[in-house]
Amino acid sequence: MTGGDRDDDGGRADGGTDETVPLVVVDGDERVELAVERGRNLRRVMLDAGLSPYAAATRRLNCGGRGLCATCGVRVREGPAADHWHDRLADRFGYPRLSCQISVDRPMTVALVDKRVWGRRRPSDDE
Repeated sequence: MTGGDRDDDGGRADGGTDETVPLVVVDGDERVELAVERGRNLRRVMLDAGLSPYAAATRRLNCGGRGLCATCGVRVREGPAADHWHDRLADRFGYPRLSCQISVDRPMTVALVDKRVWGRRRPSDDE
């Protein structure tokens, strides 16, 4: 079946509907599954769900989703391939992709990145 095929319940085989797609956000050992309105911005979806991609310092000091500060990076574990040269380069060298520049159009799994240039998202036990 392709992503648009129907299952017996009338839903989509990928777990979404015509209006929603499944998104899994991995935060350490926690795994949060969301049904996301197709086309929504990944950063906005995560913030609305209480899953901030930011470190403590960058929660207030960020570009607001304009792709300028590189503080909202996530690792795309499953999902659409990078379609912009910048994202392809980031994938090639193992850098996170900017969640503010990703549209949730298809099912995907992303992981929040713990260690950042501007500090950790959460304090560690040894700090």
